Amino acid sequence: MSNQNHYQIAVVGAGLGGLVSAFELAQKGFKVLLLERKSLPRHKVCGEYISNEVKPLLESFGLFPQDLDLPSITQLQLTAQNGQQAQSPLALGGFGVSRYYLDQFLAQKAEEAGAQILLKTEVTNIQFEGRQFEVSTAKGGVFTADLVIGAHGKRSKLDKNLGRKFMKQKTPYVAVKQHFKADIPGELVSLHNFEGGYCGVSQVEEQRVNVCYLTTTRTFNAYDSIADYQQKHLVKNPFLKTFFAKAEPLMPKPLVISQVNFSAKPQVENHVLMVGDAAGLIHPLCGNGMAMAIHAAHLASYYIAAFLEKKMNRAEMELAYQRAWKEQFAQRLRFGRIASHTLGKSTLSNTAVRLAKSWPALLHGVSRFAHGQYISV
Repeated sequence: MSNQNHYQIAVVGAGLGGLVSAFELAQKGFKVLLLERKSLPRHKVCGEYISNEVKPLLESFGLFPQDLDLPSITQLQLTAQNGQQAQSPLALGGFGVSRYYLDQFLAQKAEEAGAQILLKTEVTNIQFEGRQFEVSTAKGGVFTADLVIGAHGKRSKLDKNLGRKFMKQKTPYVAVKQHFKADIPGELVSLHNFEGGYCGVSQVEEQRVNVCYLTTTRTFNAYDSIADYQQKHLVKNPFLKTFFAKAEPLMPKPLVISQVNFSAKPQVENHVLMVGDAAGLIHPLCGNGMAMAIHAAHLASYYIAAFLEKKMNRAEMELAYQRAWKEQFAQRLRFGRIASHTLGKSTLSNTAVRLAKSWPALLHGVSRFAHGQYISV
């Protein structure tokens, strides 16, 4: 194998976790290859809200898109299926930005830092042999690396090839996302309950409104189409009824992903360090997965650099990363799983919103827990 095809780090997947870790490690002077099976830029199913916990980190690296007039989100609104509403200031607040813009922006920064990025290059297998990895692609290319970061998303063929146990589990959720032109306050992120799920609404750049909802496969499949589902099911929530009656779609059609699985996943699998959704799909009720993916990439980069600088061995690095990941995110994930049993169920969600309305400090406290803390740089 030619040394030209050997890298210190191979990153599989150009999501937020993959792009941020590629940038950080390339900036430190390491030889980094990022492999992405699709093209950039592209839209992705995502809430597109990032809490300010990672803003100082992004700003310190020059990864915050200063040139865009991004909405500063400071208020949280919660609505029940019966029309009740509760609103509270967000503990940290955040900002809205589309994955279409942000992923491309981060890819450019990673390349400027020295990372090599190969798009439309699907990784089919990762094999650890001796002290290095062999990374095979669908195009027939083979690369070797000292370390591999798995940032390949929620679910892929690669997970099956790696023998990851969650691939055998049933996945009862579907997620849908679309951009609209609508009159929504830029400072507001809202969460709207409906039978079987909940819908997030907030602004991104250029005053586009991102709508992303999660529902059960059983509920979703009872309707003929996405349009049918939205026109007959989502509109049972009074807010969503008003919204969809006035909003104008800005995308040719909604994006849909199925097989959404919130089961726990190992953060290290076959010596591959997982980041983003590959490390564990973040429930929307935990705050937001975008900030957690960025934070996890920062953690992984720190321990990978320590390993490559011979400050710790591979086993120590893997254990340290797993411990740090769980310390930062485990409680938030548990909170999300518990909260998900409330939202999407009529009686429970109506009660929850009524309590939040009569006790505003409760909703503020929930947002404080879900958003974590500012990351020290």
